[in-house]
Amino acid sequence: MGKVAVSHPMLTDRAWVIAGLRHEQFTSLAQLRARIREQIDAYNRQPFQKRDGSRLSVFTLEELPLLQPLPAVAFEISSWAYKRKVGKNGHVVWAKNFYSVPFTHIGALVDLRVTETMLEVYRGDERLTSHLLLPARTTNQYQTNAADLPEGRSFQAWDRARIEEWAARMGRATGTVIEKIFESASIEEAAYDPALAVLRLSRRFSPTRVEAACALALRGPLRSPRYAHLRPLLETGQDKTGHVPEQPESDDGGYVRGSAYYAGGTR
Repeated sequence: MGKVAVSHPMLTDRAWVIAGLRHEQFTSLAQLRARIREQIDAYNRQPFQKRDGSRLSVFTLEELPLLQPLPAVAFEISSWAYKRKVGKNGHVVWAKNFYSVPFTHIGALVDLRVTETMLEVYRGDERLTSHLLLPARTTNQYQTNAADLPEGRSFQAWDRARIEEWAARMGRATGTVIEKIFESASIEEAAYDPALAVLRLSRRFSPTRVEAACALALRGPLRSPRYAHLRPLLETGQDKTGHVPEQPESDDGGYVRGSAYYAGGTR
């Protein structure tokens, strides 16, 4: 296809701007940009050849009144994480940190919309709450909105310090068991549930008995006693006798009850 020569009045907007600058020289990008803006403004003010007005007048009178305001918040690219469970402490975990969710949704599965600056929590199509995103370098930090907490009652997120404080009140052996649970966890928050499971044994058995069971379990070969190891000791009363079970199961199971358990009067 051959080239078609276009006379000056018929030049396109881009060509009109370039043509007007073709004999000028510029020593900086800022200077060039300023002259381009001047040329575009001049182009928009050029009268139409076959109708009244100019591009600027058409925009001002016909198009501008129809424009809507821009959003107050700039658009951000987001990613989604689905089916995250709201923990018993009323928080959901994202990137090793904790973000509060309205307490009425404890135990529910929620979806997270995450941008560079915000984390939003959705349940279905309903947005439950939103948070400023914690910096990527932080771990085990809590972002808690006061509106997400129940009214008229205290509500504190569980953390390592609070768990260890509870264990210390129960006794030295319990504190050691909790310490070992934290040491064996790959990340700190992974230890919260197993540590709390041990401490909550004191609701069914006395703190004194739980402390005795922890002391007994620490005498055995287990590196990190858990709820599944301690509960059988308490249920069979071995914490009262100080008898170490004959043989432990694998790390995930409870003690295998020895022959003494199945003897008369021990169940």
